[in-house]
Amino acid sequence: MARVDFHSQVGDKLTYTCRLVRKIFSLASASEPIKKIVIVGSVVDIDQLNQMLWGFSSEDFLPHCLIDEESAEFTPILLATTYDEDQFQNIPHQDVFIHLGQDFLEGIEQITNRFDRVIEVVSLEENEVAAGRQRYKQYRSMGMELFNHDQKGAK
Repeated sequence: MARVDFHSQVGDKLTYTCRLVRKIFSLASASEPIKKIVIVGSVVDIDQLNQMLWGFSSEDFLPHCLIDEESAEFTPILLATTYDEDQFQNIPHQDVFIHLGQDFLEGIEQITNRFDRVIEVVSLEENEVAAGRQRYKQYRSMGMELFNHDQKGAK
């Protein structure tokens, strides 16, 4: 069962996610497989994040693609607008799942069983804070191990 981390009060959700992905990706050592990071969010967020990851750092390459591209099986960072179990059947090393959306995902039990870690990114926007609280309660009712990381407006 996955560990669930809430990164709350994030000032700029997409910039913060880029930094988070870079950190997770950089923590993979030469002796272990590259971390597989799956990010699910709205169409708008995923489109923007896709563009941002290409030029986020002049020193780091963050290899990523959309989940439905041919190279998804071999790419460590995957972007998706929904969680569809069938799309993930052929994806190895499912280590970290990052959720940028506001709704509690259908199939969350499958996600928490498939991934070692689930990260919920919650911005400062009032509607996102309320939705984040609801998701937190739902995870707690499932008996999940929950951790909150208050980012106090971090970008």
